[in-house]
Amino acid sequence: MEAVSSSLHGAERAALSARPGGSRLARMSWIGATLAVALIAFSLVDFAAIGPFAYFLLAGICSAVALAFFGLAFRGGAARGRQGVAASVRGFAMPALNALPDPCLITSEGGTVLFANQAYRALGLDEKERPQPLERLLAGQEGVEEPLYQLAQAARLGLSDEAEVTFRPPSGQALSGSRWVTALVSVRPLEGQGPLGRDAALWHIKDLTGERASASGEAEERQRYLSYLDDAPFGFFVAAADGKLSYVNKHLAMALGIEREELAARGLMLQDIVEGNAAGLSAPVSGEAGAQVLDLDLKGPKGALPSRVIQTYTYDDAGAPVSSRSLVLDRSPGDETEASLRAAEMRFSRFFQHAPVGVVILDGKGQIDSANTAFTKLVETTVTKAARFADFLSGEDQTNFNEVLRRAGQGDGLASFEARLAGQSDRIVQIHTSRLDNGSSPEEARLALYLVDSTEQKTLEAQFAQSQKMQAVGQLAGGVAHDFNNLLTAIIGFCDLLLARHKAGDPSFADVMQIKQNANRAANLTRQLLAFSRRQTLRPKVLNLTDELAELQNLLDRLLGETVELKIVHGRELGLVKVDQSQLEQVIVNLAVNARDAMSDGGQLTIRTANVSEEDSRALDHSMMPAGEYILVEAADTGVGIPKEHLGKIFEPFFTTKDVSKGTGLGLSTVYGIVKQTGGYIFCYSTVGKGTTFRIYLPRYYETESEKAAKEEEALPVDTRDLTGKGTILLVEDEDAVRTFAVRALSTRGYEVLEAESGDVALEIVKEHDGPIDLVVSDVVMPNMDGPSMLKELRLIKPHVKVIFVSGYAEDAFAKSLDPGEDFRFLPKPFSLKQLAAAVKEAMDE
Repeated sequence: MEAVSSSLHGAERAALSARPGGSRLARMSWIGATLAVALIAFSLVDFAAIGPFAYFLLAGICSAVALAFFGLAFRGGAARGRQGVAASVRGFAMPALNALPDPCLITSEGGTVLFANQAYRALGLDEKERPQPLERLLAGQEGVEEPLYQLAQAARLGLSDEAEVTFRPPSGQALSGSRWVTALVSVRPLEGQGPLGRDAALWHIKDLTGERASASGEAEERQRYLSYLDDAPFGFFVAAADGKLSYVNKHLAMALGIEREELAARGLMLQDIVEGNAAGLSAPVSGEAGAQVLDLDLKGPKGALPSRVIQTYTYDDAGAPVSSRSLVLDRSPGDETEASLRAAEMRFSRFFQHAPVGVVILDGKGQIDSANTAFTKLVETTVTKAARFADFLSGEDQTNFNEVLRRAGQGDGLASFEARLAGQSDRIVQIHTSRLDNGSSPEEARLALYLVDSTEQKTLEAQFAQSQKMQAVGQLAGGVAHDFNNLLTAIIGFCDLLLARHKAGDPSFADVMQIKQNANRAANLTRQLLAFSRRQTLRPKVLNLTDELAELQNLLDRLLGETVELKIVHGRELGLVKVDQSQLEQVIVNLAVNARDAMSDGGQLTIRTANVSEEDSRALDHSMMPAGEYILVEAADTGVGIPKEHLGKIFEPFFTTKDVSKGTGLGLSTVYGIVKQTGGYIFCYSTVGKGTTFRIYLPRYYETESEKAAKEEEALPVDTRDLTGKGTILLVEDEDAVRTFAVRALSTRGYEVLEAESGDVALEIVKEHDGPIDLVVSDVVMPNMDGPSMLKELRLIKPHVKVIFVSGYAEDAFAKSLDPGEDFRFLPKPFSLKQLAAAVKEAMDE
């Protein structure tokens, strides 16, 4: 603490000493001397002789000198006062941390100790009496390396983390009087400018040793209270609501042939000591106080042990079972009739309790007489005797149940209906009813209900129907995008032909450029349609995320609105990624829109980037993500958060918690698809009421020299290449407008063009043409015969002809239908006149 304070205040003292204090003292001395001379002169002057005017002149000079003297002194004092307040404010945080009883430590991004309070320094110092990082202070102690390494990595990445560590302080001075200390060590990032830097981390060590010792004392006290049961002449055990045994007395342990130490070591359950199924020992339907008597067989060392179990259950305030206490007696056999009745009753009880479906017995009024364990698990609440069964159904299904109850009471036989359980809108059950006895009246008839959980089946049916709908929508979107691409190709192409005649000075130039620019915008929409149908053509290129986020900032500000603050934190010396630029922008925009909708009352969205080394990625412990170098893109909001039950579904198509008017459920599924298609990974962390964080890890890309040269060539403002040429080109295109534009574009470049509207017509032209054909430019999707089928037939006639395929679909969408090793070029639609001429020129020059 003293060292840190000295470093902070030393800088202040240096700054103060560098000020021109000497010149101020000199001025004050001259002013004082002048004032003294004026006073002496004032006392010696004969006022009667000099007159009133000189009198007032001399008094004014003296007053001005006095005011200057006191003003200078006042300004110096005020300055010193402000400096003292600032120093006090800077020094306030350190004494506050120093006064904490828990050890605290502040480290820099590289792990250097910036501050350690007195409690931390008491744990141990190095040979120069300086505090050390926690991992270095405890180096060599067994069991601390792994948790401290993970905490250090979290501090380096600016993340929060915590771990429990047991260690022995090197100084020998423990936190709570014990030589060994068990503590909860947490690390939190410190953000913002200040003397400690903007990437510091705060370490906090909370001593848990005393709490553990107190818990141990309570366990000993409990053991003393239970010890009197050990020598009792009967068996006794205690079990939790889930059936886990927590106590077995000595008598029962000897009868079962087990050591009581095995309870904790093996985690014995009721099922482990009962012959057959132990569901009969589950909590009874009623939550009222009372005991149930069960006859069952326990597992003995030499076979079954006939036993009678008298069992009571304790319940919490909500009526849920907490634990059972059971007395175990040797079952004495009676006469054969009684034994037969007991056996029959036990068999029915086992059948009833162990049935894989919910079984409920109702009286004629629809009230529960008994229910099995499966039903209790279905409704996920306490079931009491005489409760109305209809209360366990959703409101809209209660009316249906009352009608079924009326019909079953009249002896209509089996009746079935589907219902949703109350409070569980996603749980669907199929209910079958039957009448157990005729009774004297319908009100006295007893009914049996059999409930089968059909939630999974309904979910699968819905998913199958949804997948069929998605497939149909995808095919429709792909078809629409393909036809739209043809129209855009024609529009862009004819615009290029017009621009060749109407130069920049022409009055029509601006109108034609507007048409072309809007056509290019429409082409971006078709790419999104193709992305939805998974037929998009990806155009990955090397990007710097710092530049991309800077360009997106204005768009994001408009999307988020005035109530949401956008904060972008750029990583230092950020690496490169190779992704499709438009797809990456869509990912960032979708995450920003989701964050905005989660902060209806305002908040902050923080987008952060950072480099992740291979060592850091290995420390993150994501089993699905291999170790390597990544670029992290993190989007963290302060919204309402995502409940745990929804976290596993957020990337599913059409899953959304928003209103129908606010979301379709495609945003996060699109984000997930783009990230995975790019070779990256995405993870979500959320806390209800605090916010949600999405972390995207994109593979880091190292640019080669050839790629740098290609990028520089693409960056040239004007392409001065000669795109004219000679040769015969066969153009195959079913869209008349596109074919007309392409023929004119290639003819003006000096090529002889043969045109065909389909693949079969193109083959006839090839057979009838006498001269050579240097290049075939063909669409992929055409009626009668598509491009790949035409190429297979064309190879039999002209095996060495060059081919360029043009299509609005992705290249790999049709490449699999070609023969392996087939050599062809690809030009995606829509294309401009220049792009077509350049592709033809490159193919002809090979």
